[in-house]
Amino acid sequence: MKAYEFDKKFDDNKDVLKYPDISKSTRPKQEQKRVNVDFPVWMIDLLDKEAKRLRVPRQSIIKVRVAERLEKSILKVNGKGSEC
Repeated sequence: MKAYEFDKKFDDNKDVLKYPDISKSTRPKQEQKRVNVDFPVWMIDLLDKEAKRLRVPRQSIIKVRVAERLEKSILKVNGKGSEC
């Protein structure tokens, strides 16, 4: 199927999920790698409290906060942000 045919079906609200073979699809730079990090107990307690409040796993809080901080740092280094 050509891309324009796929787009037409999508635009016409047709089911297009059966067309692409996503069995081997990947998300660039989204591969997972396990790391171990030691946190002080007080930090774990605060992370757990926030995770419970948001109803998400502790790991999600950690990922989001680290990603936010890295994005701020990158913006600052590239001169696109004010301060970290």
